[in-house]
Amino acid sequence: MPARALAAVAASGPASVADDTARAVACALREGFDRHYALFRDCARAAKRHFETGNWRAIRHVAHDRIDYYDRRVEETVERIEREFRSAGPGGSGADALWERVKLHFIGLLIDHRQPECAETFFNSVSCKILHRTYFNNRFIFVRPAISTEHIQADPPTYRSYYPLQQGLCAALVDIVLDFRLEARFADFRRDLVNLIHAFRQRTPRPYRLEANHQIQVLSSLFFRDQTAYAVGRVVNGMRSVPFAVALKHAPDGRLYVDALLTDEVELALLFSANRSYFLVDMEVPSAYIHFLRMMLPDKTASELYTMVGLQKGGKNFFYRDFLHHLAHSRDRFIIAPGIRGLVMSVFTLPSYPYVFKVIKDRIAASKDTDRTRVKAKYALVKHHDRAGRMTDILEYSDVAFPRARFAAELLDELHDVAPSQIEEDGDRIIIRHLYIERRMKPLNIFLEAADDAQRELAVREYGQAIRDLAAVNIFAGDLLTKNFGITRYGRVVFYDYDEIEYLVDCRFRRIPQAPPEFDDMSGEVWYPVGPHDVFPEEFATFLLTDPHVRKIFVAHHGELLDAAWWQNIQRGIESGEVAEVLSYPASIRFSPPAAGGA
Repeated sequence: MPARALAAVAASGPASVADDTARAVACALREGFDRHYALFRDCARAAKRHFETGNWRAIRHVAHDRIDYYDRRVEETVERIEREFRSAGPGGSGADALWERVKLHFIGLLIDHRQPECAETFFNSVSCKILHRTYFNNRFIFVRPAISTEHIQADPPTYRSYYPLQQGLCAALVDIVLDFRLEARFADFRRDLVNLIHAFRQRTPRPYRLEANHQIQVLSSLFFRDQTAYAVGRVVNGMRSVPFAVALKHAPDGRLYVDALLTDEVELALLFSANRSYFLVDMEVPSAYIHFLRMMLPDKTASELYTMVGLQKGGKNFFYRDFLHHLAHSRDRFIIAPGIRGLVMSVFTLPSYPYVFKVIKDRIAASKDTDRTRVKAKYALVKHHDRAGRMTDILEYSDVAFPRARFAAELLDELHDVAPSQIEEDGDRIIIRHLYIERRMKPLNIFLEAADDAQRELAVREYGQAIRDLAAVNIFAGDLLTKNFGITRYGRVVFYDYDEIEYLVDCRFRRIPQAPPEFDDMSGEVWYPVGPHDVFPEEFATFLLTDPHVRKIFVAHHGELLDAAWWQNIQRGIESGEVAEVLSYPASIRFSPPAAGGA
């Protein structure tokens, strides 16, 4: 706040001074959020430019850097408020009354705002850094939304409508593409139209009678991820609608082509999976995008969708609201999560809620050669990296209050035993100072124990493919035991134990050298030196594939993963500058790309 403004506030009497200070703090909060959201939208616009020029590395850099923008703007706003408004801190005189007024003024500033729910989350982030957690209640933060996000109008509108009955199908599809204002040209747009129409007809039950209300609704901004842009919308025909996503890619000569049409509910769910990188998408009214996406993907929560469009802090806020609602309407207790207990994390769950809660242990087993700081760094790496559909996203929280009565005695004893520094009992609440939350999956080792032959075949093939996909994006999982992988609700195998994760290029993949003639095979010792980053893939069969049925399937489909040469070849590709992309949709639905130099 400028010195002149502060002087004017000080001259106005005690009651008005407090109210003017509250209004000024609220304005500083909104200005901090508006700066954040302007930068957020700039990232999406930059992604569009980089996509048009085929600058894939730049898109990844933008996606990586954007994740930290929110926290930086929060820190800037905290510093400003603490510098300019000392009374706003928890030690300030009348801080509780002041923050009640700040919240009321902030609500007033959001009346005509286009992103009120995101601004409320920003308010919470700033206030929770300034105030002690005992202030975290309805009076001082937004536990429930104060501003409705229904029917907020964007300019231009959130989605555009096209009418094939009036203008013709081909003309409508041409208009859809033109309205995205892409600078790059298409290699063979006529061919793309034929592919799209043919694919849609194959996937639509016959006969397909056109109703009077027949339109194609398409979200106004493309969704960018890695080397692909997606046009997202739905075909409305009377009372029925078919959601879709159209994948756009670059041909070898740099021109564009349509790569696939996604309409199946599983295809679309995997596209918006939390196991993948966040989209870059330019949204003036994010709540309207989320409303549209939820009509397309009814099984996805608002929390998941806010996260997937890059508003992960808003996603965390919505998740916590859903969690509190579930606690109020359930009665089961938190228990130790089923499966083999980890050496680094204590993991617990609520059986009626599809998530697990992970707390880093104070005393980590010596065999892991790590500590809390390095474990947190590994989880941050996953948050920022391309997860390739094979690493689950993480929600990270601090100072979370749980009702003590909902904890099973065995769980409470374990937490006090293995992570006492992270646990505080405060009356009828348990405060966990730091934890990660992930969607619950069935551990792969438990799944394989009960699987029939067909299920085992699919799961082991997926297990090997997960290792391949991670390698393609420069990730070596480290501990490849099946207990560290899970089966998702869509039958995908996903890695979720990150304490030993490494960049693939930092590993040294080696063959085991031949033993010298005088070596005693029964000694239990190794005859060759082993460095901290050395990996011997031929040992995978011995230590990972102990079940002969699993080993047979794995070797049949992924035998080359047991050869150091395969890993070394992947490393060379990464080091040479290749930028790999692991698509969410199967090769079977892709259209063949146009040849270089085509029409």
